[in-house]
Amino acid sequence: MMTMAGIGLASAVLPSAALADSGTIRISVLKAGWFVGASGGSGTLTFKGRRYPLSVGGLSAGLVFGASQTSLVGRVSNIRRPSDVQGVYGAAGAGAAVGVGAGVIVLQNNKGAVLQLQGRQVGLIANLDLSGLQISLQ
Repeated sequence: MMTMAGIGLASAVLPSAALADSGTIRISVLKAGWFVGASGGSGTLTFKGRRYPLSVGGLSAGLVFGASQTSLVGRVSNIRRPSDVQGVYGAAGAGAAVGVGAGVIVLQNNKGAVLQLQGRQVGLIANLDLSGLQISLQ
């Protein structure tokens, strides 16, 4: 009996998750600061064969100093339409931005969109945390 209830619940949840799709994302972020940092940049979302220009920004506080240019490329998952990529991103888990493997960062917004990004950074900055990154469609 418990198994049938579990199967019914799983089948109710699966169709909604099955409707979610994924795309690719490419962003370039310039980050600079002295105690309070700011970041800004641009990017492109490719979703279902179309390209959408993005605007990237954010603020950070605490021990921030220096400047860096970061180019990131990766995948955005759990989206149904391009506007789902918009929002403020935090770590996909607890704490700060999660570094997985060789320079992969996983972030999630309030709509459930998940970014898996990797790339390279040029410059020196004490705080490379991308939590609080805001992405908007242009």
